[in-house]
Amino acid sequence: MKRLLTTSCTDTSFNIAAFLLRVVFGSLIFMQHGLPKIQNFGELQSVFDDPFGISHQGSLLLVIFAEVFCAMFVVIGLFTRLAVIPLVIAMAVVVFMSKQGQPLKNLEMPLLFLSAFLAILFMGSGKYSADGALGK
Repeated sequence: MKRLLTTSCTDTSFNIAAFLLRVVFGSLIFMQHGLPKIQNFGELQSVFDDPFGISHQGSLLLVIFAEVFCAMFVVIGLFTRLAVIPLVIAMAVVVFMSKQGQPLKNLEMPLLFLSAFLAILFMGSGKYSADGALGK
């Protein structure tokens, strides 16, 4: 009972939490958002949201890069802090530009992903990762 009420954190519990955060959110963004964008690239390339005016296809390619390639780097924990930056940017664009003014229920999932990716950015990959194995 004493452990449940403490505010301290062991190295092991921190590393397990970092591992779970990386693997769960990286896999979810990859499987639920990245892969469907690749599979439906033909239909999406002319209608995808273009908040910066770089073209619908250009915006789609940048989001695919973040949600597929960067997400996989986050899952395996390789160059984690660098790889999570495009994911943070993508989720921030969704929250603050693409869904601006919409009710909170429409922002819930992007806010959850944004929060998780910001936590990963601040925490790093932890010991149980490729970065941890390489001694970074």
